[in-house]
Amino acid sequence: MDWINPTGARKVHSLIDKVYQRKNLEMAWEMVKANRGSGGVDGQNLDGFTTQLDQQLDRLQSELKEDVYRPQPVRQVQIPKAGKPGEFRTLGIPTIYDRVCQQALLNRLEPIFEPVLDDANFGYRRGRSTKDAMRKVWKAIQSGREWIVDADLKDFFGSVEHEKLLTLVAQRIADGRVLRLIEAMLKAGSYGKGRLFPTERGTPQGGVVSPLLSNILLTPFDQEMRRKGYQLTRYADDWVLTCESAAEARAAVAAALRILNELGVRRRRGSCTSGKDSSFLDTRSSAGKGSFGCLRARSAVVSSRGRYMPIPGRNRSDTSWIRYARLPCDACRSRPRS
Repeated sequence: MDWINPTGARKVHSLIDKVYQRKNLEMAWEMVKANRGSGGVDGQNLDGFTTQLDQQLDRLQSELKEDVYRPQPVRQVQIPKAGKPGEFRTLGIPTIYDRVCQQALLNRLEPIFEPVLDDANFGYRRGRSTKDAMRKVWKAIQSGREWIVDADLKDFFGSVEHEKLLTLVAQRIADGRVLRLIEAMLKAGSYGKGRLFPTERGTPQGGVVSPLLSNILLTPFDQEMRRKGYQLTRYADDWVLTCESAAEARAAVAAALRILNELGVRRRRGSCTSGKDSSFLDTRSSAGKGSFGCLRARSAVVSSRGRYMPIPGRNRSDTSWIRYARLPCDACRSRPRS
């Protein structure tokens, strides 16, 4: 099934010329400049790029037009994980030059893919926020859907299968040069600790175009879960299913594992398995690290970051306002703790 082109709309055949259009490159530069940020492996910062702006944009336009553009490896940067002392997240910082190219590409891809992204998806989308996602979850709980499957995808940006992602992109884009450009960005590699690392999987967390690519890859998951009748809410790699019963929650877990496995979404390291190949799910909830959370809400829900979020209308003075009933579902029970 063409998940990214469900209506069979005509594919976009000529797009690369719109990417390297001078006005688009100038607009991309302004957006990169406004976002600030440090430079990449070439050592050039925003101020240095500004002094050579015309030459840089001329060069980028020429390289894209002649199909000789090659992105440089991203620079690895370790940043502390919020609320997890001693743990770090690896970002991949492209050069300023490559960020302008990615933004120019994003400017053209976003209008094509935004209309086909699912309503369950609240991450990296204009006009949608974490608060919107939580409001949807709260509304579902208030309507009687008190059984919650709360999960995240570990190392999602680092575990994306390039072939499957490009196959989905190709359902809407028929311009081979744009597809090759995306592939070059995915396989640019990374540089850190004095050495170059090849990129066989993943899309750099820190790349301008990475959030859209992640949304494209997870759109089949969003659509298929909702087609099966489950109430899904997703923000980036965090997602929640609100269910009416324990039985529905068990079935939702099993369905999610099957679909995500087909998409090749899994963790590169660590193990929280259900079955032989499902090593990609973990939760951050009161159930503890390394478990898949199937919880029943009484008067509050734990957010994806582990914070207690009260359900509107409940009595905050009641000391028992955070209560959960652990659901020992088959998919969770068979998963060894990490």
